[in-house]
Amino acid sequence: METEQIIRTEYSELMQKSYIDYAMSVIIARALPDVRDGLKPVQRRTLYDMYELGIRYDKPYRKCARIVGDTMGKYHPHGDSSIYEALVVMAQEFKKGLPLVDGHGNFGSIEGDGAAAMRYTEARLEKITQEAYLADLDKDVVDFGPNFDETEKEPVVLPVKVPNILINGAEGIAVGMATSIPPHNFGEVIEGVKAYMKNPDINTEQMMEYIKGPDFPTGGIVVNKDDLLQIYTTGAGKVKIRGKVEVEHGKGGKDRLVITEIPYTMIGAGIGKFLNDVYSLAESKKTTDIVDISNQSSKDGIRIVIELKRGADTDRLCALLYKKTRLEDTFGVNMLAVADGKPETMGLVPMIRHHVNFQFELATRKYRTLLRKELEKKEVQEGLIKACDVIDLIIEILRGSKSIKEAKACLVDGETGGIRFKSEKSKRQAAKLRFTERQATAILEMRLYKLIGLEIEALLKEHEATLKNIGQYEQILGSRAVMAKVIIKELDALKKEYAKARKTAIENAGEIVLEEPRIEETDIVFLLDRFGYARTVDLAVYERNKEAADSESRYVVFCKNTDKIGIFTDQGQMHLIKAFDLPYGKFRDKGQPVDNISNYDSSREEMVFVAAVNRMRDEKMMFVTKAGMIKIVAGAEFDVGKRTTAATKLGEGDAVIKVGYVDGETHLVMQSKKGMFLRIEAGSVPEKKKGAVGVRGIRLAAGDELNGAYLMAPGECVRVSLKERELELIRLRVGKRDTKGVRHV
Repeated sequence: METEQIIRTEYSELMQKSYIDYAMSVIIARALPDVRDGLKPVQRRTLYDMYELGIRYDKPYRKCARIVGDTMGKYHPHGDSSIYEALVVMAQEFKKGLPLVDGHGNFGSIEGDGAAAMRYTEARLEKITQEAYLADLDKDVVDFGPNFDETEKEPVVLPVKVPNILINGAEGIAVGMATSIPPHNFGEVIEGVKAYMKNPDINTEQMMEYIKGPDFPTGGIVVNKDDLLQIYTTGAGKVKIRGKVEVEHGKGGKDRLVITEIPYTMIGAGIGKFLNDVYSLAESKKTTDIVDISNQSSKDGIRIVIELKRGADTDRLCALLYKKTRLEDTFGVNMLAVADGKPETMGLVPMIRHHVNFQFELATRKYRTLLRKELEKKEVQEGLIKACDVIDLIIEILRGSKSIKEAKACLVDGETGGIRFKSEKSKRQAAKLRFTERQATAILEMRLYKLIGLEIEALLKEHEATLKNIGQYEQILGSRAVMAKVIIKELDALKKEYAKARKTAIENAGEIVLEEPRIEETDIVFLLDRFGYARTVDLAVYERNKEAADSESRYVVFCKNTDKIGIFTDQGQMHLIKAFDLPYGKFRDKGQPVDNISNYDSSREEMVFVAAVNRMRDEKMMFVTKAGMIKIVAGAEFDVGKRTTAATKLGEGDAVIKVGYVDGETHLVMQSKKGMFLRIEAGSVPEKKKGAVGVRGIRLAAGDELNGAYLMAPGECVRVSLKERELELIRLRVGKRDTKGVRHV
């Protein structure tokens, strides 16, 4: 019986090693593509499985569920969803510059619709995949390794003849690193490879004469051409892409903007987001030129139509779309791939160098295999030709032998013992025979019809062709220059059949400058009702409806249409709203919830005071909290750019109960829950910064807190209702700050 062995180890070291092992597994065997074939393991395994299943481009489609199930069972035991997702992406023309799978059925759309379930869709290999990605697998061009349970063999890398990592790009998130390689034009990349093979010392700038820049399946315009050299040199940077906008002239001077190409980054949910953003521009009055927007995209391409008013400024509107929506976006480039078993960020030329080295390795292994087969064929052919010359002797040996073993020994080593010959001469001739093992086997398996004259002639011709092939293969293997010509010839043939015109334009375009239209400044009135709906009306409209406006509104603030409104809350925050962002119009028009147009959240904070920023600049502001803390702050401190700012600092459990304007003559009256009142002069309160807590205004008893604070101008009479009577606050004696005050119940 084995004794149990306990290994003592440092827990942190064990965790560190385990996490590093996991991270490397994700990096190498899941998330990052190999620089040689540009494929992640799941993609490689799926394509190889389709090849093994015989789902060729000229054969019928097969159910995706069959492909996914077979791949999962044999090579990729990580769940069916990841395999099917990889299969779908390889079939989507709007994601891949060169689709590798021919999908049949619903494989999703550019607008983000998902593919149908795998039991409904079908697929097969594309012709290019078969010719340039999976060809020569039978010629020992790549190494094969065991699958996860060592019951099957799978290729370590596919013998891809084109730089797939550049043509189709790649995206993947590993542990602590991510890759993002844009797709490129097939024909341009082939020309770049040829240029490198002719001049291995080529630099990035020279390479970019062939590979101009990314070529996205969705088209668009790359607008930072001058940055591409740096990006392709370092392998990292940002590519700016714009959608393509065309102006169509309609009847009566009503133009429309038509978006025919979108940035690659807008694929999927980005299109719906763009439509919402355009709608928001119109709703928030950033532009009044948009009448309608519709998405008329179909399988024929993108077509988003924006209907405009008569005489609309199309140039400004285009600039607005580029500036305020994702019609201009950034594609972050990080050309990270697995090279020589480790992740590496590479520029354009190093990536092509790895690819070219791989091509020479593939070609060397291919032609070595072909040469070996041709040499074996030559050996057999020479044996058969030689056998034809002594066929009578061979027939005599076969007839006189008791077994195949005996006959073979005679053919290979000239052993004649035990074989009956017609004459001694035949025996002497047989003893001189020296066929090889392979030749002897071929002679013994040869059929009699091969002795027909025409067949012998065909054998001689075949031998000539074999000798020619051997010479050709030896020449290819003996000279790198000759091998390069062979590789280039294959690339030219692929380019001729599969190259397409570039879709993405590349240019230098200046930064979009959006001039905000000058707004004519007018006097308006901000109205906020008790339900939290805000709107603005013209001053004249307010004056005509003053009585109704004052009675129905919780806050009435006079301001300019260029002003900002500050909302002070019990949590010590101030939220800003631009008056221009509020609905403006008739008195009875419905407003907009303040929650929707600011950071104010009515579910967790309450309004205490609302004021116009323009007025606050010249005023002093008094803050009073329920814990009895008070301070004065210069209103100019609240003229900030942020949508939300801390208006005061609060102690734990404290809340603001009063904010208002004060001057040297204002009096403050504080009222507590237990009926304590204290009247003080505002001049006795020190001025603090908005980030300060303040000073104690009233000394409260244990368990007491303020529930009222009143600011009174000189001579103003404020009445407070108590249980059985009213208290006129002007009758209270003026006390000192930080005293207990007087009880009134």
